[in-house]
Amino acid sequence: QVQLVESGGGLVQAGGSLRLSCAASGSIFSINDMGWYRQAPGKQRELVAAITSGGTSNYADSVKGRFGISRDNAKNTVYLQMNSLKPEDTAVYSCNAHLLLGIPARWRDYWGQGTQVTVSS
Repeated sequence: QVQLVESGGGLVQAGGSLRLSCAASGSIFSINDMGWYRQAPGKQRELVAAITSGGTSNYADSVKGRFGISRDNAKNTVYLQMNSLKPEDTAVYSCNAHLLLGIPARWRDYWGQGTQVTVSS
């Protein structure tokens, strides 16, 4: 069974850091783009950062210079290093991956279960 499993969320004070991890497992032939999204209460889900299989990344303006996305293709894992956290970063963070799987092989989007990040002021 294919799944994305996240870890690393929690409670941190403003100015602190957290590192999120998301590992893809199962019968996966290939992984294209991977990314992190977040959704705060009462707000729409937004893209935080994404990274291609070749390592090209892009970020939401609100996190540029504070967050860093990386991936380990050998481990099918994507990371989000979050520094200088602010209370407005509080949200449920979910990872997303574009996976090639199945027979016949097809590209599909998968989501993790989400992990809560809470930043106290």
